Amino acid sequence: MILNLGNLPRTIWVEKSGGASVAGFVDQRRLPGELVLVRTADWREMVDAVKTLAVRGAPAIGVAGAAAVMLAAFEYAERPDFDDRLEKAARVIAEARPTAVNLSWGVRRAQEAAREASTAGKTAAETAEALYELAEALIAEDEAVNRRIGAHGTALLRALAETGAVGRPLNILTHCNAGSLATAFYGTALGVVYAAAQEGLVNRVFADETRPVNQGARLTVWELARAGVPVTLQCDDMAPSLMAEGQVDAVIVGADRIAANGDAANKVGTLGLAIMARHFQIPFYVAAPKSTIDCTTKSGSAIPIEERDPAEVLAEPIPGVAVRNPAFDVTPYDLITAIITEDGIWKPLKP
Repeated sequence: MILNLGNLPRTIWVEKSGGASVAGFVDQRRLPGELVLVRTADWREMVDAVKTLAVRGAPAIGVAGAAAVMLAAFEYAERPDFDDRLEKAARVIAEARPTAVNLSWGVRRAQEAAREASTAGKTAAETAEALYELAEALIAEDEAVNRRIGAHGTALLRALAETGAVGRPLNILTHCNAGSLATAFYGTALGVVYAAAQEGLVNRVFADETRPVNQGARLTVWELARAGVPVTLQCDDMAPSLMAEGQVDAVIVGADRIAANGDAANKVGTLGLAIMARHFQIPFYVAAPKSTIDCTTKSGSAIPIEERDPAEVLAEPIPGVAVRNPAFDVTPYDLITAIITEDGIWKPLKP
C-alpha cells in the first residue's frame, strides 16, 4: 500500500497575512463536496467555527481554542483594559462546546502564556506575539503527539497481524472521524491506521457513517481515500453483522474526554460498538492524546454530554414528536482493550 499523506490538508494553522495575524482552518461543513480553506482575524468567527462543526475533533478544537485567544489578544492589544477583555474572551471561547476537554485545555495554555508574558513585563502587543508563537508551537506539538500515538498503536496492531490470532493484514473498524481532519494534522485513531498502513499491516478500513451529522461518511472516508487507504463506508447499524461475519479484526476510535477511571466519551454510537466488540472478542482501542485525559472528572457519569440541535436528526419537526440528540456517549473502561496515548498505553490509577 502506497500512502500519500501529502493529499491531506492541514486542518488548522496560523499565519501573518497583510500585516495581520490570522488563523486558518478547513471548513469541514463543506466536505466532501468542496475543500474550503478559511482565514480569519476574528476570534468570534473561530468560536462559531467550533460551535457549528466547521472545526471539530478534540485535538483540533484544542488548537483552535488557543488560536482564538491569540486573535483576541491582537484585537485588544491597544485597549487599556487588555487583560480583562482577554480573560472574558477566553471564557467565551472555552464554553463553545462542553464535552471535549481539549478546548478548555488549549484556552488554558493560552491564558497561562498570557499571564507569564504579563508577569515578565511584556506589553499587550508583545503578549499577542507570544500567543502567536504558542499557537504555532501547539500545532507542531499536536502533529508530533499524533505520530507518537500512531507508533504505539502500530505496535499493538503488529502483534495482531503478525503474531496474534489474525496473522495477516487487518480489517479495522472506526467510528466518526478521529483522523487528520480532527487534529492539526495526522490524526489519533486514523494516525494509528496511517502508521500501521505504512508497514503493510492494514488490509481495509470500515468506516461507520456516524449519524446524524455523518462525519464518517463526509470526512473519514474522504481523507482515507485521499491518503490511499482502502476504505468501505457502511451504515452505523451494519457494524454488528460485519463483526459477526468475522470481517473486523480491531476497532479503533478516538475520544473527546477520558475520565480519571478510564471511561471514555466519544461520538454517540461508540458504546454500542464496544459492547459488540466485547461480545465477538475483538480488540477495542481508544487513541487519544494525554490532553484528552481529564483527571478532575472521576468517572464517565460526570462527563458533560452535549445535546445538539434536533434539526440534525429531524429536519422538519413532527407535531407531538420529541427528538433526542446527544452528540456523545460514554464507554466504560472495562470495555476498552487499551487507551493509546503519545506515551504508550495509559491505565487509570486505582481509586
